[in-house]
Amino acid sequence: MTAIKHAAATARNLLAHGDGVPLLLLRLYLAPVMMQAGWVKFAAWQDTVAWFGNPDWGLGLPMPEVMVFLAAAAELVGGALLALGLATRLAVVPLMATMLVAIFFVHWPNGWLAIADASSWLANQRVLEAAERKTQVIAILKQYGNYSWLTGRGSVTLLNNGVEFAATYFIMLLTLLFYGAGRYLSVDYWLNRYFSRR
Repeated sequence: MTAIKHAAATARNLLAHGDGVPLLLLRLYLAPVMMQAGWVKFAAWQDTVAWFGNPDWGLGLPMPEVMVFLAAAAELVGGALLALGLATRLAVVPLMATMLVAIFFVHWPNGWLAIADASSWLANQRVLEAAERKTQVIAILKQYGNYSWLTGRGSVTLLNNGVEFAATYFIMLLTLLFYGAGRYLSVDYWLNRYFSRR
């Protein structure tokens, strides 16, 4: 029994030293996603501002220029900070705010699914209607395009633009808020270690 307890303690100790790895992987997964989202907002500035501000076909947010700048800067700078593991808990707060805006102002009316999959138990009426649209798209591609070439990298897929991805990113960011950037593999860890010795 003592040998089993010793082996379990050794395993726990080894796992404890590797606890920064999953946090690193979360950061490295989120960093390019956030940076790309910020880059796209800046690259298509006028269109993004119009979409943020227009109440008829956009989000109808006040001060759209300011809102776009804040969202894009949070995503670009926050993504870079996540990659480094620098000021991680601070960086995730505005990123979480952008995810909440995305969830409730952009994706919520579309349901859960990000990709329209009529076979899913989470399919709503919008997703079920997408099945007919997909059938029509495939028929058009088969009639007027080189269907085998067009689908050579994957089948035809319709987006549903539901909350799935934004909610997943929010949960990942929330994890980093509570646990930080992780041991050994972040700038935060080494800065904290340096300043705690002074």
